Amino acid sequence: MAGLSYVTGRCDAVISIDADLQDDLAALPKMIDEHRKGAEIVLGVKASREADSFFKRLTATLFYKGMRLMGVNLVENHADCRLMSAKALENLSRFGEKALFLRGLQPLVHGKIATVHYHLAPRLAGESKYPLRKMLALAWNGVTSFSIVPLRMISCLGACVFFVSFIFSIFAFIGVLRGAALPGWASVTIPLYLLGGALMLSVGIVGEYVGKLYVEIKSRPRYLIDEIRDESDSDDDA
Repeated sequence: MAGLSYVTGRCDAVISIDADLQDDLAALPKMIDEHRKGAEIVLGVKASREADSFFKRLTATLFYKGMRLMGVNLVENHADCRLMSAKALENLSRFGEKALFLRGLQPLVHGKIATVHYHLAPRLAGESKYPLRKMLALAWNGVTSFSIVPLRMISCLGACVFFVSFIFSIFAFIGVLRGAALPGWASVTIPLYLLGGALMLSVGIVGEYVGKLYVEIKSRPRYLIDEIRDESDSDDDA
């Protein structure tokens, strides 16, 4: 981000690659060609992950599937190899949030996105700096930066528990009237389930308001403008 911020307003486009140098440099001219065709963001996508270990491929697959399940729209097998135009960089500078999940921001930064596929080169030296712990941290950052699905899940779970508890309480009360319940059982069970369901439902409702605050605090721009056309010029052309 420091590099992208530094070159904003100083270049026509910028290309970033991973520090492990496994990204295919032969894909960079293809990315420039896509930019010349009109794409403002060009994503480098790994055509395969054969160079990665089985564990790395497995965790990466689970990562993308989990992110999609949580409502985060990511391009699978895209890391940090990308081209961003001057317009995209200018739009990115308007996102002032601190916990920035750059991979998920691409569709918000600009709508003209293209992809270039390439094969990942084997690692020449060293080892991956992204073990499972960091992968989970990245996934959690992505979910909490873009999705309020976990809060919605709490709301739905609370509503379901409250509904089931209410139905269960009715059956327990009917059992008391018929004399089929153990003495003292209903007086303990009914308040316990109703109170537990009501608490979960209340937490879910509070979560909805927290989700609204979360979205507002991020202060993301409502819209992004690439170009303002002079209406007088349009009238003259007409």
